[in-house]
Amino acid sequence: MNIFLIVLQIFIALVIFNVWIFRFNRKTKFRGRSARNLKQEFSAYGLPVWFMVIIGTLKISLAIMLIVGVWIPMLIKPAGGMLAFLMIGAVLMHVKARDSLFKASPALSLLFLSLLVVLLS
Repeated sequence: MNIFLIVLQIFIALVIFNVWIFRFNRKTKFRGRSARNLKQEFSAYGLPVWFMVIIGTLKISLAIMLIVGVWIPMLIKPAGGMLAFLMIGAVLMHVKARDSLFKASPALSLLFLSLLVVLLS
């Protein structure tokens, strides 16, 4: 298996875990509008809490699939593709909120990296 692909899968997963688990209730310079945590960020985008729970569950599940994909390669392409789809939504939410390109840069980066995973797998 391509070592670059493995590193990419693990990197993406770690970024998702960082955002959705370790920094869930923390303010970062990338939060949309003036949100101080993920719940406020989803609210700023006009999205309900239940939607945040679904998106978070999906992203964490897909991150786990990327890691498991190191041993079960058939999981890589669907996980990367679904993650890219979710990241398109994240980018669109930043656009809708008129956030700066800087604030949208993590979503854009993960979109690009997810597409790269799909292409390399």
